[in-house]
Amino acid sequence: MEGLMMDYQLTLRHILELAHRLHSRKQIVSRTAQGIERCTYGDLYGRVLRLANVLAELGVQPGDRVATLAFNSYRHLELYFAIPCTGAVLHTLNLRLFPHQLEYIINHAEDKIIFVDAPLIPLLEGFRDKLPSVRGFVIMGDGSDTGALTPSHDYETLMDRAAGDYELPDLDENSAAAMCYTSGTTGDPKGVLYSHRALFLHSMAETMANTIGLSEVDTVLVVVPQFHANAWGLPYACAMVGANQVFPGSFMQPHELAQLIQDEKVTVAAGVPTLWIGLHEHLKHKTYDFSNLRVMISGGSAMPRNLIEAFQKEHGVSVLHAWGMTETTPLGTVSRLKSHMTDWPEASRLDVQAKQGVPVPGIELRIVDAEGDPLPWDGETMGEVQVRGPWVVRQYFKTPVSPQSFTDDGWFRTGDVATVDEEGFMCITDRTKDLIKSGGEWISSVALENAIMAHPEVVECAVIALPHSKWQERPLAIAVLTEDARARGRLTKQQIGDFLEGKVASWWKPDDVVFVDELPKTSVGKFNKLALRERFADYELPTA
Repeated sequence: MEGLMMDYQLTLRHILELAHRLHSRKQIVSRTAQGIERCTYGDLYGRVLRLANVLAELGVQPGDRVATLAFNSYRHLELYFAIPCTGAVLHTLNLRLFPHQLEYIINHAEDKIIFVDAPLIPLLEGFRDKLPSVRGFVIMGDGSDTGALTPSHDYETLMDRAAGDYELPDLDENSAAAMCYTSGTTGDPKGVLYSHRALFLHSMAETMANTIGLSEVDTVLVVVPQFHANAWGLPYACAMVGANQVFPGSFMQPHELAQLIQDEKVTVAAGVPTLWIGLHEHLKHKTYDFSNLRVMISGGSAMPRNLIEAFQKEHGVSVLHAWGMTETTPLGTVSRLKSHMTDWPEASRLDVQAKQGVPVPGIELRIVDAEGDPLPWDGETMGEVQVRGPWVVRQYFKTPVSPQSFTDDGWFRTGDVATVDEEGFMCITDRTKDLIKSGGEWISSVALENAIMAHPEVVECAVIALPHSKWQERPLAIAVLTEDARARGRLTKQQIGDFLEGKVASWWKPDDVVFVDELPKTSVGKFNKLALRERFADYELPTA
């Protein structure tokens, strides 16, 4: 027997219309080269309809991939809605990729039109003639510069002449809405094709009180790039509940983010740990009013426990650890304390907050051994993380289903290694490719990095495995010191080792510590361990 409920399609059009009808006065704030620009959800709705007519004028058909190469801004938000709500597919391009990677991704997706911020035109000029599917470019800027991209159009000129009315189509909730490609650190990037239904349900999940708890009262600083897993879905979730959105554009330096948090009375800020590390260093030298900031969301990689503690103690800002992937839209887990934990000692609460958290409703999670057998949730046993749910990828775009990515019983293999405790809190110990096997035992590079970054004179640290004649592999730590520590003279390997005493097993201590001025980052702000492994491939660990 079937239930007797309406067959109501969960599409992004519904989110757009909710924002327009219920929250038309709420603001969208963008930092641009000209200063702060403001509009409302009411303005957004009108411009999305105009943009829908622009897409029709450009010949965009349902199912066509339409790419964006842009910073976080109100124009990018317009594209977030206009493209999928007309039946086409929003494809956000990662502006930090190398030209050959962008060329591959654009051709693999078969993009028809590319919307590009004017300062980013040079990223495309070198391979314009190698993009057979691209029919044209739309430049978002002041209209004065199109570079060598042809044929090209000016965004605002097209918008000015477009009609203001458009009948958005009724779409199937399972139709494709958006596409992101993985970073491709271990092979060619792979396309993840999101449905309207997945994005709608994911948006609802982010508004739940047990997860991020977004609501109409919030002002959200979207620091995570709009090209990175749909800015973690925040633009859609904010529109769903009418939260103000603040976009920093290309102005991502710590002092610029701090100023936005203060001036716009931001209540929620979301970004990767490397950004928050830089912000914390800046706050040592200048004071801002963060009294409205109720939570700082950190994802993409593990946020050091000491940094979580520092923001909470020094600035009164609660840190919410989250985990996800491009393949999970991306929200998978959130580390929010349970009610019975609020009276725990501070150290115990911080231990929980430093974990990646419990699965959000809609996500099933398990850890398995090398044979694929489920492992216990005891907080100690490590296994590969596998997930499934309504916003988890089931197949990569134009790619056969592979056992390296998907199990026979329908779970996605994340490539992360973790423990899960009795309360359901997952703690990522490493990526499978980053674990260090020393003498037959595993060392978690993530745990070792966080232990070293707890040192007051260490800003950043990445740990990689190097070959060892006796132990198979041993850890090498590469660290960045604070400005004050660099001015006074460098730390030593022995001092780091002494600091780690009692914090990690003695055999976990790195065989050597190299101090550098800067650690390489991936296109989404994580430590680039592939680059570090290449750089230190011939490095010889001390024998004594």
